[in-house]
Amino acid sequence: MFENVLWPAYFDVGLTRSEGRRVPMDLAVAEPTVDEIAKAVQQVGYDAVIERDKSYSREYESRGRVLVKGADDTKNDLVQAIGAYVELLRE
Repeated sequence: MFENVLWPAYFDVGLTRSEGRRVPMDLAVAEPTVDEIAKAVQQVGYDAVIERDKSYSREYESRGRVLVKGADDTKNDLVQAIGAYVELLRE
């Protein structure tokens, strides 16, 4: 089974693309949490596993990561869809 890894930095409005953000500014949120990302993954219809002790290579602090299991989409499509849901969860 294939797993995709989603880091909070992918959705962080405070980061530039070169710093790790992967969604457009209009889909990015301030300081996203792994809990929000996991909830958005479940809303899209995939299984999510939270690993809190992991750290993104471009960041010093450990914010964790979310593993997405069974996703048939490409990683870019998955990241864009999750970004849209995280933004909706904040409203």
